[in-house]
Amino acid sequence: MSILFELRYPTKWYTKLVTVILALAFFAFLATTAIAGFLVYRIVKPQRTSTEISMASFPGRPDAVDFDVPGLGHREGWFFPGLRGAPTIVLCHGYGSSRGELLTLESALQDHQYNVFIFDFAAHGANAGVTTFGYRETEEVRAALDALATRPDVDPTRFGLWGYNLGAYAALREAENDKRVRALAVDSVYDQPKQMVRVGVEKNGLGGFPLMVRAAEMSFEYLNYRHRNDPPLSSRLNVMLNVPTLYIQALDDPELAEATRNMFLKAPEPREQAIIPHGNFASMGDDDKRTYENRVVSFYLLHLPAVGRAVN
Repeated sequence: MSILFELRYPTKWYTKLVTVILALAFFAFLATTAIAGFLVYRIVKPQRTSTEISMASFPGRPDAVDFDVPGLGHREGWFFPGLRGAPTIVLCHGYGSSRGELLTLESALQDHQYNVFIFDFAAHGANAGVTTFGYRETEEVRAALDALATRPDVDPTRFGLWGYNLGAYAALREAENDKRVRALAVDSVYDQPKQMVRVGVEKNGLGGFPLMVRAAEMSFEYLNYRHRNDPPLSSRLNVMLNVPTLYIQALDDPELAEATRNMFLKAPEPREQAIIPHGNFASMGDDDKRTYENRVVSFYLLHLPAVGRAVN
């Protein structure tokens, strides 16, 4: 009791020092938690950009495809037709991007007779909500595949997926559970969604503050508590045996480059690795985009040829 009394009403210099240190630590913890919570809120609600096109005049003759995602609402995507009965490549944009920024990659694939589909994730484009960095975005990819599989002009058993960071995680997670996915290209993929929170904190210049990254990760995990038992992607990579996968590693994003490299090393065959100097397709220069498009198209031509099959 005397110790507690001394801590509550310090009279000695050392107990006063301990009290001050404890008070500072407590307020530092509160400040870190508050800042981390606000930062996570900003991270999971990125600034949205939306691209509108005229379906009647846009090259490639796209169709608007509507589909619903359970618990997330309505989505609209653009379907660009290729050879009837050919595989369909679904492009999954990255964090802070939108479907409109993938139109040149779409054109490169459609030029080789692929059907191509692009749409916006939650909290991107015209869609409200927050991003979960792949947890619920996987459900959006699955709903898109289900909607496309009902079309009479596509092969419902042959899909390819491409994705960048957020989209890469969702694409790989879906591929691990969906036998319709026959080939996969993932750019800057990560093993767990909280890794993107770390990237976001560091890009905001707060990664060096003590415990800030961990506090932000904990805030994100609290927001996505229902997914607390979701295993890392790498724990189920063995199911990707015989599914050709291209891992694209961008050197100008060290954190995700290392994550992608680790995923590649754990992945089963057939696997391929592409190391590029600059990532984020949407922000590449024209020459880099052409090189990137050629690499991705070549991968699909080799592993998922654009050959039409009889469809209903």
